[in-house]
Amino acid sequence: MSFLTNLINGLSLGSVYAIIALGYTMVYGIAKMLNFAHGDVIMIGGYVCFVSVMSLGLGALPSILLAVIACTLLGILVERLAYKPLRQAPSLAVLITAIGVSYFLQNAALLIWGSAGKVFPSLLEGIPSLQFFEGQLTVSGKSLVNIVVCLITMVVLTIFTGKTRIGKAMRAVSEDKGAAQLMGINVDATISLTFAIGSGLAAIAGVLLCSTYPMLMPTTGSMPGIKAFTAAVFGGIGSIPGALLGGLLLGVLEIFCNAYISQELSNAIVFGVLIIVLLVRPTGLLGKPIREKV
Repeated sequence: MSFLTNLINGLSLGSVYAIIALGYTMVYGIAKMLNFAHGDVIMIGGYVCFVSVMSLGLGALPSILLAVIACTLLGILVERLAYKPLRQAPSLAVLITAIGVSYFLQNAALLIWGSAGKVFPSLLEGIPSLQFFEGQLTVSGKSLVNIVVCLITMVVLTIFTGKTRIGKAMRAVSEDKGAAQLMGINVDATISLTFAIGSGLAAIAGVLLCSTYPMLMPTTGSMPGIKAFTAAVFGGIGSIPGALLGGLLLGVLEIFCNAYISQELSNAIVFGVLIIVLLVRPTGLLGKPIREKV
């Protein structure tokens, strides 16, 4: 049963990675920007939820909603101030700016909340566990919530981008910004909305991550952010199903490495597998093949 337990734990962790990766893949797929500050938005969402519960005395759902609103507004603000002026700039300038925003958010959190780690409140403790095989296999409530929220997010985003008018506008901007603008689509507003959605997803992922691993500090979002970016590339950055697949595979691989190989080497093995996959499929598992214009 230890194999099934590790598999479920891997799917739970992978679901969190997938939600973060969805934010990465939406921003890159539509704005063609790598927002490396995305991981620190996760941390801000965790802190907002923490303050809402511990200082304001709010319940779980209002605290999560407040974290989503705060991170959504933060995403719009960062896009307007840091990324919008760089629309026509080289990709290197955008990358350096993203790293600068990341360090700014980390140090702002350090000044406001201090460097000491904070124990995140148990928001998911009341959810019952499921037992199988006469109690030999137990699926915790936290794992269930992580997996269900991930699947719901995936389905909603797929329907949103494929069926709604705003979603179709996002896809048009992704394909050709100039042509989309000629068709009357507000490109700047569409990109801002994309950042808002990605940041809202980061807040949800931050709450789930801190509920599963209840330690919160200014660097909380750094490694999960890098791993989620890895998951997005693994699955095919720009592809919503690819982000889901990459996140789940990465989570399962990490848990299995911790359980059966070595906790110290798990990160090295995960990134090594990514390198091998990209050597075989440079666009990721579900990425679109790049067509060279002749």
